[in-house]
Order: sequence, then structure tokens, then C-alpha cells
Amino acid sequence: MTEGFFISHKMTTTENIYQLYNDFPVISTDSRRIEKNSIFFALKGDKFNGNKFAAESLKKGAAYSIIDEKEYISSEKTILVNNVLNTLTELANMHRKKLGIPILAITGTNGKTTTKELVSVVLSQKFRVSFTDGNFNNHIGVPLTLLKMNTDTQFGVVEMGANHLGEIAELCKIAEPDFGIITNIGKAHLEGFGSFEGVKKTKAELFNYIEEKNGVFFYNSDNSILEKMAGGFKNKITFGSKNANLTGELFQSPPFVHIKTNFEQGVLYINTNLIGNNNFENIMAAAAIGNYFKIDPLQTQKALKEYQPKNNRSQLIRRGDIIITMDAYNANPTSMQASIKSFLTNY
Repeated sequence: MTEGFFISHKMTTTENIYQLYNDFPVISTDSRRIEKNSIFFALKGDKFNGNKFAAESLKKGAAYSIIDEKEYISSEKTILVNNVLNTLTELANMHRKKLGIPILAITGTNGKTTTKELVSVVLSQKFRVSFTDGNFNNHIGVPLTLLKMNTDTQFGVVEMGANHLGEIAELCKIAEPDFGIITNIGKAHLEGFGSFEGVKKTKAELFNYIEEKNGVFFYNSDNSILEKMAGGFKNKITFGSKNANLTGELFQSPPFVHIKTNFEQGVLYINTNLIGNNNFENIMAAAAIGNYFKIDPLQTQKALKEYQPKNNRSQLIRRGDIIITMDAYNANPTSMQASIKSFLTNY
């Protein structure tokens, strides 16, 4: 416990809150699910005001409540700040800096979450990895992902989603990734981006950040859009069916995706429990990233073989004589097209 620490009802600095966070390193944002001795951040939305639940969160076991409306001060454990969301992001960035670990950021129209899962299981063969929960990848999810990392974490994997211009750039300022991957670029959230060109420009914000930081980014060289975007960037690692740092090919599909990969050590066959030929690039991404970080290809093979898909993504479900191919999570036009095309090809 921080000795002699006192919170006044004046505006409190992020540095002071970070001292509290070191003592209570669990963050809550939902007053319905308060973890004991957590710090509750009273976030606001279009239809809710977390400030109204600050006192309730303390009664449910929160150590402190962070608010930005003075009338909701209820005790010395209520901390007033200018803006709760800004404080959360500042706290996350401060924590990221203090941890000083390598962080890989993943964005793209499709395949972000599956790629994040596959990359994380591969990197876990060598590092203690902390990664985004589910697809919690927005301006709230990214800070919470960072704040779940601790001194035991050796590598962070952060998924980044966007629905308007500039959002990826803002998330990069919070997470400060050293490595990045864009899975692909398709037609999603066009109402926020304005056009397909807007989608490309926003996703490219990750490449631009990594380039400015002199980091390394990964992409599928079979994708002509990404290949053009990568342009003259220096530090890039490619994967794909040909002309890439790591090449591979589908060698069997129904019902599961299996690929043949060409590592420097030799050819390796990777069997998975994923359905859908569109997962070829997700699997190759994980293999390429593992290879860059010098993970034994046999360990990569083992990790990808043991991974079980979940959350209604790339799953094969058997119910007696009935076989269900489940790939129905949060579909957009591009992902629907890929899923249907794969289904028609294999069945």
C-alpha cells in the first residue's frame, strides 16, 4: 500500500492514480461486474453515465472510483479527474512505457482476432504473452489490454479496430507498438471512413507509425493492396504463396485447413483445427511472426495444431450426423464473401 497517500477532491494527476494502480492493478469499467479491490473508471457513453454508479461500485468492493463530475463525489475513495476516458488512456500509456516490453499491434478488416489468437499461441512458446481479450480492440479495449499486462509479461499483442479516420493512429499513440501487421483491407464501416480509400488510409496508419518508429511490420505479399501500401518501407517481413520471406500453400482443406510451409530448416506441414481456406493467411502470419522471433518451427507447428477456434469463428461443430460450419461472428461484406466462397469450394 502507498504510505501516506491522500486523494483530495481536487483534480488528480495521472501520476498519482498510477501510484494507486500499482497497489490495485485491476481496472473495472462495468459497475455490474466489479472486481474486489479494483479501480472503477466511470466511463460515459451515448446512453449511459458511469459517474452515476461510482458510489455503487465502492459498495460492491472497488478500492477507488474515478469520476469526472464533481456532484458524484461520495467519499475519500472517489477521485475527480478532468476526463475519465483521457485518464484511462494516459494511465495505459504510462504503464506501457514503464513495462518497456515489445508490443505487436494487429489491425485489418478481417481476421484480426483469429490472427491475434494464432500469433499469441505461437509467441507463447518462447515468451510470457499478454494479449487482447476477445475483440476488445477499440479506444477503451486497447487501454484495458495494456493495463492487464504486468511485470511478468514479456510480450504484448494488441488488436486494434477502427471505424473512422485517424483511429488507428490514436491507438498507436496509446500502445506505442514496436511491430505491426495488417491482415487485409476490405469494405467495412464505410459510413465512418467515407470510402474504401478512407479504409486503406486508416489501416495504413499502423504501417506509418511502425515505419516512423523504425519498427518491423508483417503482411501478406499475395495481397496487392498491402504490397502497394508497403511501398518503399524498410523493415518488413512478408509471407504468402510466393516471393515472400516465408512461403506456404494449402495442401488439404475439408474440413480443416492444413498448410505446407517452407522454413529455412526445411518443409513443414502444419495441421490445424480451423475451417475456411481464408485462414491460410492467418496461419501463415502466425508462422512468419514466430519465425522472425526465432521460435522453433516444430514448436510453431505444435502450437497451431493444438489451437481450438472459438467464439463462432472458423469452427466445425458436430451434432450426431449433422455437421455445422460456424463462421458467423460480426460479419462484414468482405468476411461474408470469404466465408461463403470457402464453403462453396470445400462442400
